[in-house]
Amino acid sequence: MKELLRTTDPTRIAFATLLLQGEGIAAFQMDVHMSVLEGSLGILPRRLMVRDADLFLARAVLADNGIGSEP
Repeated sequence: MKELLRTTDPTRIAFATLLLQGEGIAAFQMDVHMSVLEGSLGILPRRLMVRDADLFLARAVLADNGIGSEP
């Protein structure tokens, strides 16, 4: 698994996941339950992971839709 996206914005993760699903790319969200440790402040970033073989296409899909790793 490779990290595709890291953000504190849950809507960006959700949108990216839907875009990838539309292209048939499986994505896995990591660090979703870290809010329990941080007190639900939303300061710890979540990561979106994809398979190594899907990384190139997944990056292209996100770039085409204006989603990058920057906030």
